[in-house]
Amino acid sequence: MKAYVLTVFDQEGKKLLEETFEAASDKDAEQIGTNRLEDLEYSNYTHRCISPDGKLVLFHR
Repeated sequence: MKAYVLTVFDQEGKKLLEETFEAASDKDAEQIGTNRLEDLEYSNYTHRCISPDGKLVLFHR
């Protein structure tokens, strides 16, 4: 398992969420991140999910 970081920002750039979670692959991390954003109703906010090696797995501006 690898650790991924999910971050959400408001329109002014203030960080609303930053949490780490584990996933077996980038594809799994994308799904977990998407589900988490939907659960917290942050899907329409600017967000990103980054892999341990710095790869952007999920992004929305």
